[in-house]
Amino acid sequence: QVQLVESGGGLVQPGGSLNLSCAASGFIFSLYTMSWYRQAPGKERELVARINNIGISTYYADSVKGRFIISRDNAKNTMYLQMNSLKPEDTAVYFCKRVNGDYWGQGTQVTVSA
Repeated sequence: QVQLVESGGGLVQPGGSLNLSCAASGFIFSLYTMSWYRQAPGKERELVARINNIGISTYYADSVKGRFIISRDNAKNTMYLQMNSLKPEDTAVYFCKRVNGDYWGQGTQVTVSA
């Protein structure tokens, strides 16, 4: 079955960096566009970034453009989110999702605080 497992979250100071990973299994990873979402306390889940199946086309929410980089390694069935210049408002649970189908990971907590 489809499985998505996020890792790499944690506590970081403002201005710091984190690199999230999403390990995929149970489907042919290289055929699917993948996305990162986040959900802050009391807010709706929002799309952060998206990458097409071969990693050429990307999309970023305005709030993270220029600071976050989405990438993937199809040989490792893994997607990444490099987060730089982190701000307190980036604090949220981050989820990976496979486009085409309602498949989500369990999420990884990112907390940006001094």
